[in-house]
Amino acid sequence: MTEVRVADCPLCEEPGGRVVFEAPDLRVVHAAEEGFPAFYRVVWKSHVAEWSDLPPEHRAMCMDAVVAVEQCLRDALAPAKINLAALGNMVPHLHWHVIARFEWDTRFPSPVWAAAQRDRDPQREAAIEVKLEALERDMARRLAAHPLNRSS
Repeated sequence: MTEVRVADCPLCEEPGGRVVFEAPDLRVVHAAEEGFPAFYRVVWKSHVAEWSDLPPEHRAMCMDAVVAVEQCLRDALAPAKINLAALGNMVPHLHWHVIARFEWDTRFPSPVWAAAQRDRDPQREAAIEVKLEALERDMARRLAAHPLNRSS
């Protein structure tokens, strides 16, 4: 797929977080979202706004990456739940949020964008953060082993 970029699109101009893995068609980034230490994005590189803009083989490739990120989070962190979202209202560039949620996080069980229900727990957040380096190495290894890392 030829990469299309759009001026003034933040995900065309910037990675959208700290890059964990990059393939020809997509990248996986750790998003710096305060209070959510295990918040990742799978970003389709070419500027498309909607899931249905991708041909079936690219949708499958993107969803395989989402599943790999989810599985790494589950294996390493044993969260209460994984949230998946592809809203794109604020940034109409196709990307998936993959977020490990914990019963102690400030907004659980509500969405991460809801009002806080409790104070942050810096010790628990730090305990998650120390696991991210190994988790991300495993994530990059799993993603690199998949055919998605080849040009389409």
